[in-house]
Amino acid sequence: MNRIPDPNVIFPNEYKTSCFIKNVITAPNISVGEYTYYDDPVDPTGFEQNNVLFNYPEFGDRLIIGKFCSIASGTQFIMGSANHRISSVSTYPFNVFGGVWRENTPPHLSQLPFKGDTVVGNDVWIGRKSVIMPGVRIGDGAIVAACSVVAGDVEPYTVVGGNPARPIKRRFREELTALLLELRWWDMEPEILADFLPVLCNSDLETVEETIRGILELRKQTKNP
Repeated sequence: MNRIPDPNVIFPNEYKTSCFIKNVITAPNISVGEYTYYDDPVDPTGFEQNNVLFNYPEFGDRLIIGKFCSIASGTQFIMGSANHRISSVSTYPFNVFGGVWRENTPPHLSQLPFKGDTVVGNDVWIGRKSVIMPGVRIGDGAIVAACSVVAGDVEPYTVVGGNPARPIKRRFREELTALLLELRWWDMEPEILADFLPVLCNSDLETVEETIRGILELRKQTKNP
């Protein structure tokens, strides 16, 4: 019987440069879905320490990454506490240096702008050395080109790139995108997904669209016999 890859291992293959990062995360405000990997020839298991910057859970923001994401080497997620106070004349963080400066200023974290959670959808590919800024939401199936700085939200199944990252193209026509978002293949049971892989890897998109329509129609019939 062929083995289905185990989402609970750290290294899913013999190369040991790709790490299923949900299995090495310890911060309470970071959540990563199954099969999402970070690839790094030097320290793939150091994702939380090396690639999630300025993460102070007490600040209140979260990093949420979905299933089946591919995160290339050098990608960095900047958390909200990396910001500076921008509502006053000076942006300098006097409070963090102690002494009378601390006595005469409000607590540092309370002064920072709050951008909210950073959310990455499912089946997202983030290219090498990209930077994801605080509070960004990246939709399912999106692609972020290498060395991009993502400072705004990214629509599902959209390719973006640059600094700041801008839309380059839609990956598929609207009908196929809608079907994929409805299908949510990343939530399939492992055995069903294994049988569905030929569809996911088929470049004949018309056939793929027809197959997905059939699956969704069958789901509706099953729910409403």
